[in-house]
Amino acid sequence: MNKWLRKSLVILFSIATFGLVTPPASLAITDKPSDDSTEKVSFSDDVIEQTASPVVEEEQPFEKEQILTNILNEAEEKSLLKFGDKIGGVIEDEFKEVILPKMEEIITYYLNEESDELFEHLEVSKPSGGTGEKIFHIYNTETGQDVLRFHVRRENRPLEGYWFNFHYHTYHDSFQSHKDLGSIYWDKNTPPNWMVYN
Repeated sequence: MNKWLRKSLVILFSIATFGLVTPPASLAITDKPSDDSTEKVSFSDDVIEQTASPVVEEEQPFEKEQILTNILNEAEEKSLLKFGDKIGGVIEDEFKEVILPKMEEIITYYLNEESDELFEHLEVSKPSGGTGEKIFHIYNTETGQDVLRFHVRRENRPLEGYWFNFHYHTYHDSFQSHKDLGSIYWDKNTPPNWMVYN
């Protein structure tokens, strides 16, 4: 509808009703765009504002919790790999009940103390076989430096037999101190090598 025709109808409507009735809203609509770039669209009681600004994709937040979960899962997996079938078949349940929860607590505590930048570059190394102590090390892939080292040592205690002593070291003291996680009894006989499978 032309602007002049719309204005004429509004004037005629006002004269006919002696100005007592407001003209219909359809006559008051103009073709001129609104200066306000924000439209309000009403859905029942809610009013949703739609802006004319472009949608900006949000950057994915840093998933520190997911990285920690992956590291904890790998810690368990590498530990069981270290044991092999022969040793794992005997100590696995006790390890999961006694040692693994402490190991997870230590990893969570130490890694949460570190910066997000470090978290993004952490990996879990492979265990050593034979009679080596290394279960796994958590290290920074950018620098190649270890952050935490988890080891298990065979101990032949007089009159008792063989025990597996689980412990860890941290880079905070250059891996010097031996921090105990607990021990699991093996047998009076010498245990087989690590990573031996049937």
